[in-house]
Amino acid sequence: MFSFLGTYSLFFLISFMFLVLFLWIKQILFHPMTKKNIPPSPRKLPIIGNLHQLGSSPHRSLQTLSQKHGPLMLMHLGSVPVLVASSAEAAREIMKTHDLAFASRPKMSIPDTLLYGSKDITFSPYGEYWRQVKSIAVVHLLNTTQVQSFRQIREKEMALTISKIENCCGLVIDLSEFLVGLTNNIICTVALGRTYSGIKFKDLLDRFMNVLGVFSFGNYIPRLSWIDRLSGLEDQARKVAEDFDEFLEGVVEEHISKKRGVHAKSDEDQDLVDILLDVQKDNLTGFSLQRDTIKAIILDIFAAGTDTTFTSLEWAISELIRHPRVMKKLQHEVTEIAQGKSMIDEKDLEKMHFLKATIKETLRLHTPIPLLIPRESTQDVKLMGYDIPTGTQVLINASAIGRDPTLWDEPDIFRPERFLNNTIDYKGFHFELLPFGAGRRGCPGIQFGMIVNELALANVVYKFNLALPNGVKGKDLDMSETSGITVHKKSPLIVMATPRF
Repeated sequence: MFSFLGTYSLFFLISFMFLVLFLWIKQILFHPMTKKNIPPSPRKLPIIGNLHQLGSSPHRSLQTLSQKHGPLMLMHLGSVPVLVASSAEAAREIMKTHDLAFASRPKMSIPDTLLYGSKDITFSPYGEYWRQVKSIAVVHLLNTTQVQSFRQIREKEMALTISKIENCCGLVIDLSEFLVGLTNNIICTVALGRTYSGIKFKDLLDRFMNVLGVFSFGNYIPRLSWIDRLSGLEDQARKVAEDFDEFLEGVVEEHISKKRGVHAKSDEDQDLVDILLDVQKDNLTGFSLQRDTIKAIILDIFAAGTDTTFTSLEWAISELIRHPRVMKKLQHEVTEIAQGKSMIDEKDLEKMHFLKATIKETLRLHTPIPLLIPRESTQDVKLMGYDIPTGTQVLINASAIGRDPTLWDEPDIFRPERFLNNTIDYKGFHFELLPFGAGRRGCPGIQFGMIVNELALANVVYKFNLALPNGVKGKDLDMSETSGITVHKKSPLIVMATPRF
């Protein structure tokens, strides 16, 4: 019996070896092995990968690493492979040539919690749902006609802000507070129908943006997800989501009640919530628009619009204070075009070429979201000679591209003149300047936000001379940055405003 079992085992072993040999020969003959050509990578550590190399300012750290490893660099944040693109050429390949392959978003726990399972436009994965919600935003909310229809709201809020600053002339003021109040009031009125002010509302928005920008260990190192619970991040995200949902539920219910009432709004007076409710009621798109989707879209437009618009304005005025020559040149332009009017209106903005150049230069030097919202590959891609597998996260370092010395002469110098007689724009067609991304996942609300930027900057520099208090020179203004999804000026802009006329 033992002899029989031994013979049988030997026969099985030989048969198994022949099978392995056959499969190996078949693999060689019909599937020749090709060595994957992966992008250069900095050395990583066990478990955490390259997380330790991100530092307190990830976009700056990644820019430094790219100078050593190249414009396409493969990193590992925990167990997740992350491709970092730091050149205009690499960005063009990702967001234009292979845009469809990189059009999705990775699943991330904090946006999921804050935005109803990522049902918004920014964080939802690529697919039919995303196409529908983006189409609703572009066709019904953010088209040129709709943006222009809110002109009176922008100009009214601008006049109120100018009046508030005039009342404080000769005093030291926190200009950042005035700017965030202006952008908040405009976007609240446009999106929600009226302004919502006060410490409670501002605190809610601040908490939302702060939590959204916090690094979540669970997304990159699942075995360390307990850190997110222990640190309180998960609880903070849940509480912010609950508080914002309660607020937005109240807004939506208020709009529904008004639509049922005898004093229903005319088409001209509709805000974005009204428009979304009409789309839902009339089923204009053939897409079932759920209540959570309405709230997610509004929250997306509201939070992104307020935060990026305000921070761009704050950086622009800070740079103008540091560069008196540029300030005088801009003031000369706006004064000449205003021709003695009390306020600059939106019709004047098209003639202000130096104003537009100043804003472009600000976006180049101070990209509001320096690392664009992560993308994720949905198929294997050959990118600039490298093999990029499915499931790779992609970060576009828009800040590094904006300061690339091969693209920009003296890239760290604030010089708006570089954009005069220059066709480069920020709308996603020129990959040297990408503050709002490009391709399918480019920001659909560029026009919505930038007209506020232009109107506010033109009127502030037209009406006031701005100086730092206590005789501090402009060149000594603190320009250090915060960390987070949006990069703000770390310290508020404290100035003394005096009337120019």
